[in-house]
Amino acid sequence: MSITNNTPESKVESIFNNIAGNYDSMNNLISLGFHRRWRKKVMEQLNVLPGQNAVDLCCGTGDWTIDLASKVGPSGNVTGLDLSEKMLQIAQDKVDRYKLNSEVTLKKCDVMNLPYADNSFDVATIGFGLRNVPDASRVISEMIRVVRPGGKVACLETSIPANPILKTGWQAYFKVVPVLTKLASNKFQEYSYLRKTATGFFTAPQLKKLFEAQGLAQVYFERFMGGAVAFHLGIKPNHNT
Repeated sequence: MSITNNTPESKVESIFNNIAGNYDSMNNLISLGFHRRWRKKVMEQLNVLPGQNAVDLCCGTGDWTIDLASKVGPSGNVTGLDLSEKMLQIAQDKVDRYKLNSEVTLKKCDVMNLPYADNSFDVATIGFGLRNVPDASRVISEMIRVVRPGGKVACLETSIPANPILKTGWQAYFKVVPVLTKLASNKFQEYSYLRKTATGFFTAPQLKKLFEAQGLAQVYFERFMGGAVAFHLGIKPNHNT
């Protein structure tokens, strides 16, 4: 198994339980509010259709899950999975608020081992969670397994800018992030961990190669915010054609 994040899953679960109540406001602060724009662009690329079934791994407080639900409609379903019960509680509050209970199912789950049959979904997504799992290749493999042939596997994640000047600025900003979050929420240790996972994750081209190594076809990536965030999309091949 290739280790992506060597922090024990129990510790990761505890970290996200601790920051759940502040997660949305801190996400707005850290991303400067751009995360909504990124998801909008990603949803345009995914072209999710009414009646489709999607699974959203590491769904957190449910924003991407809800975006997906707005596209699949009452005839489709979105399953949101996360390790943190407190994050899922906030996600459920949003689902209730938007009256999406018929479209959305939330479940506590270890995304390294998805409890679903092969070819169960049309789309599998993971947003800002792949860097927090023990083995990114295993999670991508599981996403591919549960998606039908021709289905889509998508990841939105922090990345490392290719431009040296932007990379230096990005590194400097992430050194400041734990201080900002301590001032705003008194969660210095938790956001120090998130800084560590962000700065130690794959570059966009490296993640593209990992998608391809797991068997995805037509792999594409797009950088946002000067390369600080990247969206990757791949198609599960239909080997019968």
